[in-house]
Formats: sequence, C-alpha cells, structure tokens
Amino acid sequence: MRIGTPLSPSATRVMLLGSGELGKEVAIELQRYGVEVIAVDRYADAPAQQVAHRAHVIAMTDAKALRALVEKERPHIIVPEIEAIATAELAKIEADGLAEVIPTARAAQLTMNREGIRRLAAEDLGLPVSAYAFASSAAELKAAIDGGIGFPCFVKPVMSSSGKGQSFLEAPGGVQKAWDHAMSGGRVEAPRVIVEGMVDFDYEITLLTVRAKRAGGVGIETQFCTPVGHRQVKGDYVESWQPQPMSEKALAAAQDIARKVTEALGGRGIFGVELFVKGDKVWFSEVSPRPHDTGLVTLVTQYQSEFALHARAVLGLPVSVDMISPGASAVIYGGRDEKSIAYEGLDQALALDGTEVRLFGKPEAFTKRRMGVALARAADADEARARAKQAAGLVKPVSG
Repeated sequence: MRIGTPLSPSATRVMLLGSGELGKEVAIELQRYGVEVIAVDRYADAPAQQVAHRAHVIAMTDAKALRALVEKERPHIIVPEIEAIATAELAKIEADGLAEVIPTARAAQLTMNREGIRRLAAEDLGLPVSAYAFASSAAELKAAIDGGIGFPCFVKPVMSSSGKGQSFLEAPGGVQKAWDHAMSGGRVEAPRVIVEGMVDFDYEITLLTVRAKRAGGVGIETQFCTPVGHRQVKGDYVESWQPQPMSEKALAAAQDIARKVTEALGGRGIFGVELFVKGDKVWFSEVSPRPHDTGLVTLVTQYQSEFALHARAVLGLPVSVDMISPGASAVIYGGRDEKSIAYEGLDQALALDGTEVRLFGKPEAFTKRRMGVALARAADADEARARAKQAAGLVKPVSG
C-alpha cells in the first residue's frame, strides 16, 4: 500500500459523493493519512466540504455532470456517502477504469434502491425479512396491503434516506396520504414504494460490519463491531447506544446475516446492517454500504470509530473493532427554520462527565434537521443514554 502527499503529483485522491456529517468524519480520517479529499454535494458549504481540499457542487443524479467532474478531478477512489447518485454512470466510470468505487458500483446501485437490496436479501440470499411488496401507484399500494401485507405496515419510497417519505399505516384511510408523502420524500423521481409488514420485535440494532484487507494484504476479512442499539421516530434515528445486549444465538444469527449480505455486495469498507431482534430470532431490515448515522456513537465507544474503520478499509489498511467503553449518542435538532444558526449551552453540555459534542456546521437549519449530536461514555449503556440526552438538551440552537 502506497499513499502520496496531498496537493502534489503523488497525491492519493479520494472523492466523496455526498458531503454530510458522516462524510465530514470520513474526510477528517482520510486526511490523517495524507489523502487528498474532494468533497461533492448538491449544495455549497456542506459539512465535509468545509474540511476537504476541494469542493464541488453538482446534481449527483446528473450522469453527464458526474462523469465530467470525475474526468476533471481524476480521483483514485470514489466513496458514495448518499443514495441520490447516478449509479448507472458510476458503474460505467468503474468499468472504464477511471476510479475504484467503494465498496463497488454494484453495491451502490443495489442499496440506493430498496427494491434491489430487498430482492437480493430475500430472494437471492434467502434471509429472513418482513413481509413486503412493491407498488407504482396508490391503487397498487392499496392492493398490496389488502392482498396480504395487512395493517399495521410501513410505506417507504424505494429511493430515500433518513426516514424521508416514510409512513406508518394502522388503518386503510391513510393509504393515499402515505403514497403522496412517499412521492414527496423520495431522493429521486421514482413513482415506486415498498410496503412492509410490521415485525413484532424486541429491539433494533445496527451491526457495523467492516470488510478490510487481511493482515499482510492478502484477501478480504469480515469483522463485526459490538452491536449498536438505536431508537427511531418516523424512520429517523434519534439516539443510539453501544453495546446492545443480546443472546449469543441472536448475535450469531445477526453476524451470519450481515456476513452473507456484505459478501454478496463485495468490496471494502464499512456497512451499516440494520436488523430486528426478538429473543433469539433476527430479521434483516436494510443495509448501507457506508458509515451509518446510528454509528456516530462509535466516536466515543471504539478505538477506531466507524469513520476511521471506513477510511482504513478504503485505503487497504489494518482495522480494529475493539471497544473502549459503553456509550451513547443523542441527536441535536435545529428546532427552527433559519438561514443562519448559532448555538448556546455547549459549555454546559461539555461540563457533564464523559460527554462530547459534534456540531456538524450545516449552513441552514430546519426544525427537524439533524444539526449535531451529543455523545457520552459511562459505566453502562443506560447511564450513557441518560447523559447523552441531557447533553443534547443543553445545546440550544438560536438565531445567528
């Protein structure tokens, strides 16, 4: 493995497609190893763009614009950080040898679309999943629910992230509203949704799974972080903690599912595998071929956070999934719609034992936009959760 010097002819260049808060942490980790980072997003001054060597603003779903930028910058490695990318063009870029795509262009294509990844998991790999169907109209959605999915159920755009466009339906009266909400919340214009039956589970986990080169650089090895528990509201993560206690049998099943789906996707890097758990039973939910928002907790719980693991795996470097301490994360929301935002109470939050805060630097706030995260270490996860939530509540977004 050879890494060059940034801003020189020998530079190792990595392009981030998507430059949010997760990409920002990846950019910082890459720069620790002297990587030249190019951050791309659909809007200016996105978090990762603020710490990159260069930044570009393009519509990443525009195939021509994406290829033109890749041909201009000539990155060695492309790291997708979001779903809304022209993945067919990304596959052509990879096939043409312009850059290596992490983990692979095929993985980006499959996971961008919930239909692709669900069919891979359920139909190709035979993994346990919730009942599901796909629909391309409100009438098809109603027919799918009436035909076997039933109530309660979840309706999601096949292309979206962070809970956008998702609905929870308990009765027939909300079908049209759920369809309309999905159409408004999808990442790209795709009139198609997945409807999922509700799984009776005890808790949800994210099993952060890293595929990295073996010691000595021969072959790829799969390793698992300690399970991360999390709580979501309307499909959006609000807090997470590590470790999430689970039985040995459930952990073995979770690792088996995660190994199968990540091996099928291939490549290197970290994957956020979301799973439902009830007793010893485990169901596959979703997978992201990149750092996961619930994994922000690893900034305080692991020697190498999920971002450090991703950067190391991308570069072909050794990884360690060892924990330091139990910990938790809690989201800090914008709380208001503002073009300019400032924060108060940071000193109070950081005065609490074992706490950290990450403010993402997003240039504009919305009421439910994730603007930062509070982190806490403690003797156990429950105590860490209480500290993280207390710290998050002390950080107050105000008009800038």
